[in-house]
Amino acid sequence: MSAREPRPAKPAVRDPALAAATTLARWLDGRFLDPLLGLVLPGVGDVLSSALGVYPIFLAWRRQAPKALLARMLLNLAVDALGGAVPIVGDIWDFLFRAHTRNLALLEARAQDGPGPVPGRPTDTLIVVAAALALLAALAAPVALFVMLVRWARS
Repeated sequence: MSAREPRPAKPAVRDPALAAATTLARWLDGRFLDPLLGLVLPGVGDVLSSALGVYPIFLAWRRQAPKALLARMLLNLAVDALGGAVPIVGDIWDFLFRAHTRNLALLEARAQDGPGPVPGRPTDTLIVVAAALALLAALAAPVALFVMLVRWARS
């Protein structure tokens, strides 16, 4: 190789965990699997979609993302689950609010920051706990609604 010839570029290191999160977001939001699950399996589909959406949050936590970022990701998922729990309107909501794509963007931005912990504030833990509770409440809403409908139908 002469001095004038450019050196071949190093191949980009592919992160398999980030690639899996990308595929998950593409299927759930890009190919509308999230709203279709909610439409075909009312209540259960929203819970399943939210359960799958925890994976990118787990990746962010494992990569020592700031607690405020984890809270944003949890709140995105909670808003998606809560909005999707509303009959009929929730199915339209799922088409419009793309929590999985939003969380992937947050995760990718964190990946560009580099590894290592980010200093936080004392209130960050409180924010994460509140966001996790909001997600649990959002996941419980469709189940509670389903139970109420079954009881109403039997009466």
